[in-house]
Amino acid sequence: MVGSSIKNVVCRQILDSRGTPTVEVDVTLNNGVMGRASVPSGASTGANEALELRDQKDSYFFGKSVLKALKNINNIISPAIIGKNALKQAEIDNIMLNLDGTQNKSKLGANAILGVSMAVCRAAANYKGLPLYAYLSGGKGITLPMPMMNVLNGGKHADSNLNIQEFMIVPISAKSWEKALKMCAEVFNSLKNLLKSKNLSTAVGDEGGFAPNLKSDEEALKLLSMAVTKAGYQPQKDFKFALDVAASEMFNYATQMGYAGKYYFWKSKKLYSAMELLEYYQHLVANYPIVSIEDGFAEEDWSAWDLMNNKMGKKIQIVGDDLFVTNPTRLTRGIREKSANAILIKLNQIGTVSETLKCINLAQQNGFKTVISHRSGETEDTFIADLAVATNAGQIKSGAPSRGERVAKYNQLLRIEEQLDKSAVFAGSKVFK
Repeated sequence: MVGSSIKNVVCRQILDSRGTPTVEVDVTLNNGVMGRASVPSGASTGANEALELRDQKDSYFFGKSVLKALKNINNIISPAIIGKNALKQAEIDNIMLNLDGTQNKSKLGANAILGVSMAVCRAAANYKGLPLYAYLSGGKGITLPMPMMNVLNGGKHADSNLNIQEFMIVPISAKSWEKALKMCAEVFNSLKNLLKSKNLSTAVGDEGGFAPNLKSDEEALKLLSMAVTKAGYQPQKDFKFALDVAASEMFNYATQMGYAGKYYFWKSKKLYSAMELLEYYQHLVANYPIVSIEDGFAEEDWSAWDLMNNKMGKKIQIVGDDLFVTNPTRLTRGIREKSANAILIKLNQIGTVSETLKCINLAQQNGFKTVISHRSGETEDTFIADLAVATNAGQIKSGAPSRGERVAKYNQLLRIEEQLDKSAVFAGSKVFK
């Protein structure tokens, strides 16, 4: 048998950054080379995401254990891929998809399938003696992404009274990844000092950003502007802001309250129609240097998405996360209907490396911007950092420059920039044009 054939698959239950169980997989090849991967988990999840299989037994990790997923790897996936060539990623992913046979990977679990898919990919890169980004791209991945760092947390990601889930900073004037990371870390620490001076909480949320109780979501934008200035930079010139509204949550709350088709910002107790919410976004963009809004409307409110992109898409980036869930079928509809101009890419939304690459390729071929993203429940796995460079995605979000599981991705990008040396390209501000 060839050295790149899969010899062994080992899986285990580990903990993610929220102390919740998740899947880790080791794939060993015949020549002894091994690849390891661990699977992230979201809190604010789209209804159309691939299914994350959990045991639902309250007596063990409050129902969050993943022993069923591990059993599926050991008893179903492993026997089917042992002996297969790890260099044939699409073939191995298709074997798993066929074994599952469902649209949302509910039989085997997307967490089981993705853990194996990523570990196979890593093993193949190690077999070739290549960095993961170089293996994934065939040497064509050279672009370090522009970061969008979540420094103020709200929504389901924190216990603060902020409705909007993420307030992100974008170092628009940076000329390299190293400089971008430095700028963001400086503003993050400036924000911390600012919050302290106002006797506001500097505890952090799931993604490493601060979670203070403020008067309004708009006050958060004012604080970001002040933090940028105090760090020695200028809003608009050096930094712009990005928002992840996670509006499906607001839409669902309104529906539960009997206000179907509306949006209820439950933390400030405000009810909006789709048109009123669009006007609110237009107000924010007119008054603050906002360059990107993610999930401004609910995942099935296609008409509102179409209207927002028509009204605002030439000014800012309109990002679909819950809307598209890294799914080529949903993205195809969004392209056809011009529902957005960018897509968030999350490996565990679709469940295999091959399908993720297919979705990125589809987006880029149709002029959509691509943003590689972490999840709120993360591990120290740095796969997405390499994926961002490999696909020349241009943008990445992995939380604040704090908490080890977030910083691991950012530090990996420092190493990649160093390895690429003079061939490295930084996406820079042009990525938003």
